[in-house]
Amino acid sequence: SQGQQRTSALSLKLSEIDLVRRSIHDTPVLLLDDVLSELDSNRQNYLLNSIAKIQTVITCTGLEEFVKNRFCINKIFQVINGNVYEKESVEEI
Repeated sequence: SQGQQRTSALSLKLSEIDLVRRSIHDTPVLLLDDVLSELDSNRQNYLLNSIAKIQTVITCTGLEEFVKNRFCINKIFQVINGNVYEKESVEEI
């Protein structure tokens, strides 16, 4: 299934980050695109907990799952008709 494929890819990515961290004693920035879309709630929670202390840039079409899982969102940018707007909170969207 798509969820299993996504889980496998994310597991490899998290392992790669751990390897880089141990090899060069620095943590890379993690870039994720629409990462929660095909994961069940248990896998979503696991992923969000796993990346909580990693600088991460996530692109997505909705924030509902992040809010529901109480994920710490530091900056929010919304793209509307090709224009980028910084938002102060989830409520502004």
